[in-house]
This record gives sequence, structure tokens and C-alpha cells, in this order.
Amino acid sequence: MTESAGRGAPRGKARRGRPPTTALNQRLILDAALALVERAGPDALTLRRLGAELGTNHTAVLRHFSGKDEILLGLADRLVEEALDGFAPGDDWRRTLETLARRMRAACLAHPHVALLSTTRVSRRAAEFRGANAVVGALRAAGLGERDAARYYRSLVDTALALSSYEAASTALDGRAREGDRMAWRREYLAVSPTLYPHLAAVAPHLAEADDDDQFETTLELLLDAIAARVDTA
Repeated sequence: MTESAGRGAPRGKARRGRPPTTALNQRLILDAALALVERAGPDALTLRRLGAELGTNHTAVLRHFSGKDEILLGLADRLVEEALDGFAPGDDWRRTLETLARRMRAACLAHPHVALLSTTRVSRRAAEFRGANAVVGALRAAGLGERDAARYYRSLVDTALALSSYEAASTALDGRAREGDRMAWRREYLAVSPTLYPHLAAVAPHLAEADDDDQFETTLELLLDAIAARVDTA
């Protein structure tokens, strides 16, 4: 037996198929964190489990991120980065805002568990700055002053993220619970007593027609109509 054959693997060598510790960077770590959360759920994201996912000790992760919270901020920015991929603002302010909102929603629905963890966070990173600049630019192009553009930016983005996160939460439910909630509009709500709940009974047949796509698009339209009306009155 040779000397090297009788020893363990050289120090620092990662498991087969895993990047060595020295090859780690923030993007690789965030890739692994996103995959882990989407496969095993939000509670799976711990530093030790993330280190195991990368084939290294969790302390190697801490050389690139100060802690779990910074990783969450990175995941929040990753969703925005995905939403902005291939996006360029247009000349029509309303079309630009519609496109951005729909892209952000699509990113949240593509990664529902990550959306539940991160959509309430302010990532203060490059992708978020780029997206914010595009939204504010569209609002200013609509004719809003700086103060109103700032206020409506917050309202528009927070509402779009809240709706997207709500849908993501529904998507993340197990199939039986999700189907039960969906069918409630066609069963329990249609069966409410007209005597006890006259207004609800009157609109109950239409509630089932208002699916998730209608909710997002209807709310987005209301917000943009309100902004347009404010611009006109100004």
C-alpha cells in the first residue's frame, strides 16, 4: 500500500460532484439555497443544511455571507433578477408597469417557497435597484412629481408583491388543501343563506368566476387607473 492510499482524502477536497470550498461564491451558494428551499420548503434553509448541500462545512458559507439573513436578502434579489431578465422599459409608462408587475408575479409563482421567505424583504441590491429605477422612471414619465412617484412606487410594488406572495402561498399548499380552497367558491359560498347573507348570496355565482388571474389583473388595473387619474387631475 502506498503512503497516499492509506490516508483520507486531502484536506479541503469536496465530495464528488460538489464544488471545492475554494470554488464557492455567492452565486453558487444562492443557487443551492434556492434549490434547497424549493425542494424541501422554507424551514429547510439552515446554514448547516446549506453547507451539506454544497458538500462543505457551513463555515465555508459564512465566508461569503454574514448569516442566514443575508442569504435571504440574496434570494429576494434573485427573484427580482429573474423577473428583469430580458426586460427593457418601453415608451408607454403603463405598459412598462404592467410588464414589470407580471414578470415579478411569474418569478414568485415559479419559486413559491422562496417567495414566501423573501417578498417582504428589502434586498438593497443591484437587481432591486434596477427594478426600482424602472418603476420610478415609468411613474415620472407618466407625469408625476418626485414625491408622488416615490409614494406610488411603494404602493404599486408592495401591492404587486403582496398579491404574488398570496398566490405563491396557495401554490405551496398540498394539493388537497389547495383544491379545497378553490372549490369553496363553488360549494360553500354558493350555498350561503340568502336570508342571513343577502348581499353575499347575490354575488356568490360570480365569485367562482374570479380566479387568481382575474384578481391580479383586476387589482393592477385599478391601481394604474388610479395613478392615471391622479396625473390627469394634477
